[in-house]
Amino acid sequence: MTYCCALRLKDGLVFVSDTRTNAGVDHISVFRKLYIFGIEGERFLTIQTSGNLATTQAVIGHLNNHLELKQEPNLYSVNTMFEMAELVGHTLKKVIADVVEDAHTHEQSNYYCSILLGGQIQGAEMQLYNIYPQGNFICATEDTPYFQIGESKYGKPILDRALIYEMPLDEAVRCCLISFDSTLRSNVSVGMPLDTVVYKKDSLHIPNGKRIYEEDPYFWKLSKQWSDTLRRGLQELPIPTDDYLE
Repeated sequence: MTYCCALRLKDGLVFVSDTRTNAGVDHISVFRKLYIFGIEGERFLTIQTSGNLATTQAVIGHLNNHLELKQEPNLYSVNTMFEMAELVGHTLKKVIADVVEDAHTHEQSNYYCSILLGGQIQGAEMQLYNIYPQGNFICATEDTPYFQIGESKYGKPILDRALIYEMPLDEAVRCCLISFDSTLRSNVSVGMPLDTVVYKKDSLHIPNGKRIYEEDPYFWKLSKQWSDTLRRGLQELPIPTDDYLE
């Protein structure tokens, strides 16, 4: 399984993905699920994937192939982020349909994957889309500035309670990493290392991103301090009245 989270905030975009895939308890591997594309000064985009690994790799392969062969449309030829979401959604839908046809089965759900697509094209606003296996998609808004795919339930509470559209990027990164720390502690199907990308609004710069390993000192410090803060906060809560303890 996997966990991916993407934020569209006032000052930019934040993406974090884990790298664990597993086909049973004795077959665990590391695969990248966060992909960076772009033309410096003209467009930036990130794709995150969750679900059937063969499907996600086929989608990324098709998108890369169209870029290399300059086949139209491609990620660098479309004019808007909406058109880009349509292209990725169409590619995902076609990959699933082709696999199902070749396998002579109607069980499409076995080959499903979900995709988060975010970025910015010169002269337009940043956008973030959640693309479904059927090829359709929804767009993040100021009221709902983040999307999650994969094992999202353990990391969702901190985002729901703390995240707001106006949050600075450094605070948003901390919020995301705490969300992942909570997920890592509660779900063995999500694992290190983590891939992160932070994009500053209107910069049109292609960030390198960062891979966070288990021994990363900042992540370890963040995790420990968050645990200590929760314990301290619990102790400082009002003591239950006697009727709660009877």
